[in-house]
Amino acid sequence: MAVRRHGLDDLDRRLLHLIRERPRTGLLEIARLLGVARGTVSARLDRMAADGVITDFGPHLSPRALGYPVQAFTTLEVEQVSRADISAALEAIPEVLEAHIVTGPGDVWCRVAGRDHEHIQEVIDRALAIPGVRRSSTVITLSTVVPHRVHPLADLG
Repeated sequence: MAVRRHGLDDLDRRLLHLIRERPRTGLLEIARLLGVARGTVSARLDRMAADGVITDFGPHLSPRALGYPVQAFTTLEVEQVSRADISAALEAIPEVLEAHIVTGPGDVWCRVAGRDHEHIQEVIDRALAIPGVRRSSTVITLSTVVPHRVHPLADLG
């Protein structure tokens, strides 16, 4: 999807902040809290979704709470001509939370989750079994200092 960003104004930022802080609040209540019409809130949300600013309205899930407390970052070296097939195969592994084609050392960086260290090894072994994946290098996450976030960018104005 092409992202068309027309910029965020103060109302957009206040709206995003409010739905981040109170995600279960209905549109009518959001409109009341912001002091605008319900139609304004709806139109702003629709526009930000169409522009690619808002990418989903679903709940954020915790791998730890789902029984996958161990996370790791795995760098895969791959055959470049196989990237599309490798990407599809990685997407089929549920424990692969993210995968990015990168520059520099390695070709694909993956964030993976597992029940324990042995399970992380099984996930890595599945990735290594994908045709075109040559080798991997993995680091285990000890703790999260800054979790994945995007909202501070919206607050920059």
